[in-house]
Amino acid sequence: MGSVAGDAARLSYPPTRRDDSVVDMYHGVPVADPYRWLEDPESEDTKEFVASQVELAESVLAGCFDRENLRREVTRLFDHPRHGAPFRRGDKYFYFHNSGLQAQSVLYVQDSLDGEAEVLLDPNALSKDGTVALSTYSVSKDGKYIAYGLSESGSDWVTIRVMNIADKQTLSDKLSWVKFSSISWTHDGKGFFYGRYPAPREVELDAGTETNINLNHEIYYHVVGSDQSEDILCWKDPEHPKYSFGASVTEDGKYIILGTYEGCDPVNKLYYCEICTLPQGIEGFKKTKGMLPFVKLIDNFDAQYHVVANDGDEFTFLTNRNAPKNKLVRVDIKKPELWTDILPEHERDVLESADAVNGNQLLIRDLVTGNLLHKLPLEIGSVSEISCRREDMDVFIGFTSFLSPGIIYRCNLTSAIPEMKIFREISVPGFDRTNFEVKQIFVNSKDGTKIPMFIMSKRDIELDGSHPTLLYGYGGFNISLTPSFSVSRVVLCKNMGFVVCVANIRGGGEYGEEWHKAGARAMKQNCFDDFIACAELLISAGYTSYRQLCIEGGSNGGLLIAACVNQRPDLFGCALAHVGVMDMLRFHKFTIGHAWTTDYGCSDNEEEFHWLIKYSPLHNVRRPWEQSFVNCCQYPAIMLLTADHDDRVVPLHSLKLLATLQYVLCTSIEDTPQIDEVADRYSFMAKMLVASWTE
Repeated sequence: MGSVAGDAARLSYPPTRRDDSVVDMYHGVPVADPYRWLEDPESEDTKEFVASQVELAESVLAGCFDRENLRREVTRLFDHPRHGAPFRRGDKYFYFHNSGLQAQSVLYVQDSLDGEAEVLLDPNALSKDGTVALSTYSVSKDGKYIAYGLSESGSDWVTIRVMNIADKQTLSDKLSWVKFSSISWTHDGKGFFYGRYPAPREVELDAGTETNINLNHEIYYHVVGSDQSEDILCWKDPEHPKYSFGASVTEDGKYIILGTYEGCDPVNKLYYCEICTLPQGIEGFKKTKGMLPFVKLIDNFDAQYHVVANDGDEFTFLTNRNAPKNKLVRVDIKKPELWTDILPEHERDVLESADAVNGNQLLIRDLVTGNLLHKLPLEIGSVSEISCRREDMDVFIGFTSFLSPGIIYRCNLTSAIPEMKIFREISVPGFDRTNFEVKQIFVNSKDGTKIPMFIMSKRDIELDGSHPTLLYGYGGFNISLTPSFSVSRVVLCKNMGFVVCVANIRGGGEYGEEWHKAGARAMKQNCFDDFIACAELLISAGYTSYRQLCIEGGSNGGLLIAACVNQRPDLFGCALAHVGVMDMLRFHKFTIGHAWTTDYGCSDNEEEFHWLIKYSPLHNVRRPWEQSFVNCCQYPAIMLLTADHDDRVVPLHSLKLLATLQYVLCTSIEDTPQIDEVADRYSFMAKMLVASWTE
C-alpha cells in the first residue's frame, strides 16, 4: 500500500468517521469497534461510504492499462461451448449446456441421448439485468415436474418455482424464504421436501441485504398446486434454534432421511421415517399438525453419515466414524446393533464420495462386499461430477484438471469389463496445453508439516526470480482445492508470464478430517503458517520475488489473505481478498455466521476469544514500521471485494476492515462483476506487480 506501484502520487482516501466511544468488553478485555456503524447496510452513512470507495476504486482501475487486454482475451477464450453430464428421469434425459459467453448454463431436455434437445429452463431469460440465478433444482422421478430455486443478486435466499416439463409451463407454486435447502421429491410425484426459515418481520425487506441471524430452520413438504401456507411442517427443533436440517427421499422411495447439522463440521445426526407406515400418508399430517414420526438412528454429532444406497432396510453409508479419511459401512437400520465395514479407510487416500449404480459403487466396487472390480483410467485431476442412479446401466463422469477444460466420460457397466468412452469433450480454441506445465511440490511448514502445492506456468521457465506469481489458498471447513481448469489462469500464464500456484494448506479436506482439524479452532494459525511457508518457498526457489508475489482467496480464504498480510506485510507485493470473514469477534452475530463457530470458535467463550483476537484481521492491522520486521516496509497493495447482497459473508466485514486499513495505513481498495470482475482484479494485480502484457 502507500504509493501505488512506485508512483509518486499517493492515493487520496475519503475521510471516514470514527466513533471511538464504541468499546466492547470481552472477558475483561476492552476491544474498540470504531466502525460499528458500517454494520448497518441501510444507513445513509454506510451508503455514502460505499459510494466514495467505489469511486476511488474506479479511479485506480481506470489507470490499470491491461484491464481491456485481460477482458478481451478472457472473453475470447471463454467463448467456447461447455456441457454438463446428462442425467435421466422417467423416459427423458436432461443436461446443462453453455454456448460460450452465457452468464448461466441452460437446462435442456431430450427423449434420448441422440434425440433432439429442447430448452427447458434458461436462467439467463429470468431477468433483464442477469441478477436472477438458478441455484438449485430437482426433477421428479417420473420426469413430469421440475422444481427449481432462484436467487437474486447473489443472495442465499431462494424462491422455489415448479414447471410442468411436458408443456414447459410454470405453475402458480411459489415458495419463499428458502435457504440452505435441497429439493427432494416423493416417488408419487405429488410433492417434495425443502428447508426454510420463518419469514422475517420486515415487510418490505430487500432479501439478501439484511444481517439478521438465521435461526429456526424447518423442513416442510409441499404438495404441487397448493399454496405455501398449506405446506406441511415435517420437522423443527425450537430447543436448538441454530440447527439446520436436510430431508431426502431414498432412491427406492421407501424412506425419508433427515440429517441434522449444528454447524459446518462434517458431523450430523441421522433419523429416518418409513413412508408406508404413515396411515394417511404425509398429507395426513396437515390435519394433525404434528411432525413426522422420525426414528433416531444416529442421535449425536460424533461423525458424518451420508446415505449411499439402501436395499430395503439394509443401508450403506459413507462415514468418517473412527475413519478420518472416510469408509463405507453397512447396517440394517431396524437392527442397528451391528455395523459392518465394506470398504475400510485407506491409509493414504481420502474417500470423497460414493455413488451406487447397477449394483456397483464407483470406482468401481461391489456394493455388498466392497471388493475392487475396476479402476477407471483417469489422469491426475478432479472428478467434477458423477451422474448415475441405482437403476442405470450407464455412468457419466465429468473430469477436469489445470490443463483439461473438461471431459465427460460414458462408462457402460453391462459388460464384464466396463467400457470407458469419451461422451463429450470441451475444446478451447487457441489453448494449447503443450505450452504449459503443472507440477506438485511439497513445502515444509513452520512445524515441519509437508504442505502440497500445485504450480502452473509456461513450460520450462527459468527460475531466476523474475516471474510475477499468484498464490491462491483457502484452508477451512474441510473443503479441498482440487485441480480445475480456469481461463483466467491460462491468460495470466500465457499473456503475462505469471506462475499460478494453489496451496493445499491445513484446514481443508485434502487429507481427510485430521488435516481439517489441524487448521481449525485453536489450530487456525497453522493455516497462515502453511500459506506463508508456500510464499517463502516460491521466493527462495527462484520463481518470484516478494515485489512480484500476489496472494488471493475468498470467504474463509479472504480471512487467510488478510491475516497473512497483517502477519507478513513484507512478503507480498499485492493481495486480493474476496468477501473475507474479517471481524472474528462478531461474525457469529450475522445471518448464518453462527454455523462457522465449529471451525473458528466463538468470542463468547473466553478461551476461544483469545484464539480469535490473535489473528482477527480487523483487530490486527498495525503500522509495519512499528513492528519487529528486519526491513522497514509498507503493506502491499490490497483490493477488497464484497457484494451488497452477500448474506453469507455480509459486506460489513470488508467495509470495517477497509475503513481500518485506510485509517491506520492511509491505504486500500474496494470493488465491481464474471469477466469484468476478472479483468478488474487481475489488471490491478498486474499493475501492482509491474507485470507486462504480451500477445
